[in-house]
Amino acid sequence: MKSTIACCSIPLLLLPCAWSAEAPDARVVDAIVKDSMRAWEVPGAAVVIVLEDRVVYLQGFGVKEQGGKDSVTPDTIFALGSCSKAFTTTLMAMLVDDGKMGWDDSVRKHLGYFHLRDPVADAGVSMRDLVTHRTGVGSHDLLWYRSPLSLEDRVRKLAVLEPAYPFRSGFQYQTSMFTAAGLAVESTAGDKWSDLVQNRILDPLRMKSARLTSTAALKAADHALPHRRGERGTIETVDWYPLKEPDPAGSVSASARDLGQWLRLHLNHGTVADRRLVSARNIDETHTPQNVIRMDATAQAVHPETTLMSYAMGWVVHDYRGQRLVAHAGLIDGFRVQITMVPEKKLGIAVLTNLHEARMTTSVSCSLVDVYLGLKRRDWDEYLLRVARDEAEAQTARRKEKEDARQPELKPTRELPAYVGRYQDEAYGKMEIKLQDGSLVLTWNSFSCPLKHFKGDGFTVEIGPAGLCDLDFSVAAKTHEVVSFKISEPIGREFKRVTAP
Repeated sequence: MKSTIACCSIPLLLLPCAWSAEAPDARVVDAIVKDSMRAWEVPGAAVVIVLEDRVVYLQGFGVKEQGGKDSVTPDTIFALGSCSKAFTTTLMAMLVDDGKMGWDDSVRKHLGYFHLRDPVADAGVSMRDLVTHRTGVGSHDLLWYRSPLSLEDRVRKLAVLEPAYPFRSGFQYQTSMFTAAGLAVESTAGDKWSDLVQNRILDPLRMKSARLTSTAALKAADHALPHRRGERGTIETVDWYPLKEPDPAGSVSASARDLGQWLRLHLNHGTVADRRLVSARNIDETHTPQNVIRMDATAQAVHPETTLMSYAMGWVVHDYRGQRLVAHAGLIDGFRVQITMVPEKKLGIAVLTNLHEARMTTSVSCSLVDVYLGLKRRDWDEYLLRVARDEAEAQTARRKEKEDARQPELKPTRELPAYVGRYQDEAYGKMEIKLQDGSLVLTWNSFSCPLKHFKGDGFTVEIGPAGLCDLDFSVAAKTHEVVSFKISEPIGREFKRVTAP
């Protein structure tokens, strides 16, 4: 990612302040957000801060569309991406209150068709396992990302996936498990997930701007447009991620004003304005560490002030300069969001942006925690921009290493037309290999991905969020017939040939 650092001096207003229940001057927050927007070149942002059960700051910045004139307001809708997951676990907490669900119930008690391939996991998988990323199933993001499959079909596909690690022995972010949890909620409550969210969360909290599909969000008059950084480094508008069907794993869109209410509910242990929506015991359970997240070098680089990190249920719990933070990020085509709570200080922060690549959300959240808790300031923009540059350089180096390992002199066993055909996998369905302008191209769902020869019958291919993968064809020794191909992780599947050209 190409970024430029805005050269901004830190004003005296940003000096540490002693902790109290009084919020710092709004100009402090304004300066933090505006400086960070310049540093990351973010078109538009919105911020809400809750302290002691009061919204103490609410502001929109910049524009909804790069080059446009419409300003972001506190009511501008942004896609929340994975910050939607906490809405599903909050519904689960409500059903536990109702006596209709237990955290450790078997998933099949609530969703009869749910299965996992690993017999140990299949026998023991609980509702808690689904929402703590510990089922043993790998990410398999392409089973949901721009997938034509229905929610139920995506969940059914989980039954044929080989485990990536033993049941309950590690952490692997797995979005489709949250979809399964939402469908289990529907089955048990006898109502649609979207209606439950609307009736039991959005309406009581008066989250009037919130929408549960991108289709509905785009119909709202006040919505931001998503952006990505193009190949030349310019910021370009992209389409909203197409979500016509409500998805318990990631389809909520909301404004900063809405998230103020959402923060109040969680910081106040299930009540807003003296109205209890969910018990303190069960909403707090969603904030309780459940599954350790390994602090490898990558995680430590992004979180240098953290020593321990765990996944709760729809939330990440970690230490930060001696404080306990409960937080979650959201990232979906052109939008990036961060929701952060410091429960012991009754402080909550939500930062919404409309630029995919920018870690402004993390930078602003950390800076605001520093200011509100009276901690020593750190230039988070400078630090995280350096991390981003290091990541980009490391990725470039890996790609160069891969490119240097190519052996184009080792030709494929057959001429390229022999590889053309349809190939099928039990989970991912049919992929087709075509010949276009003298090169092989893989087509699947909405993706059309050129294959680049590596050596022999091996190629490389980039498919959406799966990134650069190895694709190796298998050719029968006797007949020289192309019979299948394997794609490396994170897909990690073999596709059998079902039709020749």
